[in-house]
Amino acid sequence: MKLTVIGCSGSLPGPRGAASCYLLSAHGGDREWRVLLDLGSGALGPLQRHTDPLALDAVLLTHLHPDHCLDLTGLHVLRRHGPTPARDALPVWGPPGVAERMARAHGVRAAEPLRGIAWGELTDRVAVRVGPFTITPYAVRHPVAAFGFRVEAGGRVLAYTGDTDSCEALVPLLQGADLALVEAGFESAEATRGIHLTPERAGQAVAGAGGVGRLVLTHLPPWADRKEARRQAGEAWAGSTTLAEEGGMWEF
Repeated sequence: MKLTVIGCSGSLPGPRGAASCYLLSAHGGDREWRVLLDLGSGALGPLQRHTDPLALDAVLLTHLHPDHCLDLTGLHVLRRHGPTPARDALPVWGPPGVAERMARAHGVRAAEPLRGIAWGELTDRVAVRVGPFTITPYAVRHPVAAFGFRVEAGGRVLAYTGDTDSCEALVPLLQGADLALVEAGFESAEATRGIHLTPERAGQAVAGAGGVGRLVLTHLPPWADRKEARRQAGEAWAGSTTLAEEGGMWEF
């Protein structure tokens, strides 16, 4: 399995790149499969530097805040009106109400879901299968319905928290993952609870789950002190900690 960071800026695009979007690829059968986890604001542009968006096999949205889903509207335009319009329907999974939410974002009536997309609604701990990928959503702690994703392919595991604060679901989501992609959208432990992890709480979540191979902190806001974030996470977890950057890649 290969992970490519398309965008990782927390809550909005920043000068370093786009909001949340992660490309996973893995071989299955006689071809390579490509799945996107989130497609946030500003991400469709850099995505085109790494793959043909028309070659995507599925998109899964952790939740329906703009920094995780808004560029799906641009992908829809490309698929319908680009130089080679797509002929198949793109599978897109998200929280309940995803079709209506994205229709409103695109400026059409909710009763008219975007054509050319095969919508699916996520259910807590009910797996979605795409080629070699088994993707299990875990309901996490955020002001809106939100999921983390545990992705398995070829005997390897990626755990992606999406947006969450500390919660019980992080243990089975993260436990034994080869790579844990964990958000740290808040800098201060005094920030409002129930929205985001801090770097320290991200480290605590990984340490508490056990068996994680590598921690990659993501969703840091553009103004975050990145060195300080890494230091705080390291105080809570002694394993390997890296900060996500646009274009970063890991194969595992």
